Parts: sequence; C-alpha cells; structure tokens
Amino acid sequence: MSDLKVSFLGLGVMGFPMAGHLARAGYKVTVYNRTKEKAENWLEKYAGALATSPEQAAEEADIVFMCVGNDNDVMEIGTRALSAMKPNSVLVDHTTASADAARELNKHCADKGVHFLDAPVSGGQAGAENGQLTIMVGGEDQIFSRVQPVIDVYARHSQLLGQCGSGQLAKMMNQICIAGIVQGLSEALHFGQKAGLDCNAVVDVISKGAAQSWQMENRASTMLTNTYDFGFAVDWMRKDLGIALDEAKRNGSTLALTALVDQYYADVQKLGGGRWDTSSLLTRLK
Repeated sequence: MSDLKVSFLGLGVMGFPMAGHLARAGYKVTVYNRTKEKAENWLEKYAGALATSPEQAAEEADIVFMCVGNDNDVMEIGTRALSAMKPNSVLVDHTTASADAARELNKHCADKGVHFLDAPVSGGQAGAENGQLTIMVGGEDQIFSRVQPVIDVYARHSQLLGQCGSGQLAKMMNQICIAGIVQGLSEALHFGQKAGLDCNAVVDVISKGAAQSWQMENRASTMLTNTYDFGFAVDWMRKDLGIALDEAKRNGSTLALTALVDQYYADVQKLGGGRWDTSSLLTRLK
C-alpha cells in the first residue's frame, strides 16, 4: 500500500470509477461529492474516507484529483480545495473545461505554493471503468513525472503536451475530431440504408480499409439498432464543442465543420436526445 494520500473531488460517471481504481491500487483515498449519497455509495464499494467539503478532502492530501462539470465548477471546487492544500502538493483537474480556466486556477495554485496540472480525459465511461483512459496533460514536466505513476492507475496512455492549458486545448482537438467522424459515419449509414444495402455487411468490409475508425468499430452496429445509451451525452458534447468554438474565435482558427455539427447536435437535443450518446447524430437524418 502506498503512503501517498490522495483525494478525489467529483464522483460522476467518470470520477466514481477513477477514484475506485486508486483505492484498489492501494492509495489512501478521500472522496468528496456535492451529492453526499454518491460518496456514500462509493464507500460501499471501495476502501477510503468521506469528506464533507472540498477543504476537508484536500487538507492532508499529497495529490488532489478533480473531475467536475464545467468552468464554474472547476473554479468553485478548485479554489475551495486549494485554500486547504499544503505547500508542494498537486492539484490535478480531469474536467473538460476551458484553457482559460486552467490558466486562472494555475495562477491561484502558484500563489499558494501548490502545483497544478490540467489533465482532461478521453475514453468515456467504459474507459474510466476499465482503467483505459487517454489523458492529455498541461503543466510542468517535473510535476507530471511525479504524478504520472498515479494517473496511470486508470489510464491507458497519459502524456504531457506543454504548459498549463495545453491539456485542455488537446481535448478540444479530440472533440473536434470526434464530431466530424460521427457525422460522416451517420451520413454513410443513412446513405446505405436508403440505398437498400446491408449496412452491417458494408461496415464489416470498409472497416478493414481507410474508412476505419473507433466510432465505426464500436458504434456503427448500435447506431443501426437505434441504441444510444453509451454514457457520453449529447449535452456534454455540446458543452465541449462550445468551449472549442470559443477558443477558435480567440486564436483565429476556422472550425466550419465543428460549428455545423454542433448545430446538428442541437437538433438532436430538440428531438429529446440530450442524454443520448454522441452517436445519435443518425437520428436527425431519419
């Protein structure tokens, strides 16, 4: 068992299993969640301690992990935890948020003698549950090297990509790619159905060639059965794409396809699909 004391703030569909992997790896884990019932449920499955506030969770921790909802949550929960953190400890934010929020929280950390890493994740609920997340990190190299062995308890791959904010910018690139790929796959399946083809058979063929993607391998068959309950919701994707589109306005990049697909996801929301997973773009074509 490690002597390292860690805390995990936020026990949603991602944070709950991520914190669980830390406990199973032998770390002393203290958890906090705004809905106390979720924290109590976590303690029924894993060994650890329950904190009733971010401050209490953070006060003895060597590393504080956080996975919450949006920029406002990051700043509120992060600054509260930071107020109790000891010098030379590390705050790691796994939330998908803006690069500006990461940079602002990093400044607050520096003022307190605390280190900060922005470390958004990709892999969805299944990746979190199976310890197979991909983690994009911004921050100082020596701090990442210190924390990486702990992060890798629930990661398939983690990588430092530059200074603070780089992790969030990389996650924006990730979501931009996914949006375009899912829309292309949706249109292909829609086309194939209209043409009277056996789309499962076609996917079996084209997935062996240049059209292959994770989305095709894992979502094409479920899209064809109108099954859209795989965790990462349209509402969350629109939040993420909104962050990317705002950043694009600041850095002068052109995201024409991303903006279009974002509006297609708005159509899915109007169909009542805000909690469907992101492969549900096919529904608006029917």
